[in-house]
Amino acid sequence: MRLILSALLILSASVCFALPDGFVYLRDIAPDVAHDIRYFGYHNFVGANVDGYEEPECVLTVQAAQALKKVQAELVAKGLSLKVYDCYRPQSAVDHFARWAEDLQDTKTKAEFYPDEPKETLFVRGFIAHKSGHSRGSTVDLTVIPLNSKPKENFIPFRNLRRCDAPAEKRFGDNSLDMGTGFDCFSPLSATDNPEITKQQRKNRYILKNAMEKQGFYNYSKEWWHYTLKNEPFKDNYFNFPLK
Repeated sequence: MRLILSALLILSASVCFALPDGFVYLRDIAPDVAHDIRYFGYHNFVGANVDGYEEPECVLTVQAAQALKKVQAELVAKGLSLKVYDCYRPQSAVDHFARWAEDLQDTKTKAEFYPDEPKETLFVRGFIAHKSGHSRGSTVDLTVIPLNSKPKENFIPFRNLRRCDAPAEKRFGDNSLDMGTGFDCFSPLSATDNPEITKQQRKNRYILKNAMEKQGFYNYSKEWWHYTLKNEPFKDNYFNFPLK
């Protein structure tokens, strides 16, 4: 009887943690893609572990993951690799972002993520929203890193924050190619085709853009890191299962 109960408990746990049909862990499809899941931890604009991020996982629809695998293969042939910052995002996380944006007294991350942007304008300017394509499972935030790159800088919460739109040598030591800003930088400089970035920064952004577009993704013009699969399977579904 005890063995039967143990087996039932194991089966129940596996069912509880199973992904919905149509979703996969990116690590199971493209294991060589680097992960830097920023909303699991403190190095993000909220400055806290975001609701719904119980593990630093990248979950995507099967179609998006398979397309990223093809992008990764093209980049690896050039001595480069993708690095994902965020993939599927639970609606609970989007709600957390909205609560944070409405709390105008909480500015502990301003020096890095929105140094020149008043917090009360983040909704109007399209940096924060009450719904996100990420919750449909086919949107991903990502960058490009050299193969065998050095580890990123160790982040110490809320100490020595540096502007996300500063020159690369003055920003947080991410191991990304120089894209002109850091990830989640609430600045006009983050717009993919901003004319003020350098020629090399534009070239780096287009290494990512061209490879992603070739595999059916399109870019959100205000964020060089943000891509959505054109033929996403869940266009009208916003999911809320946690990342485990």
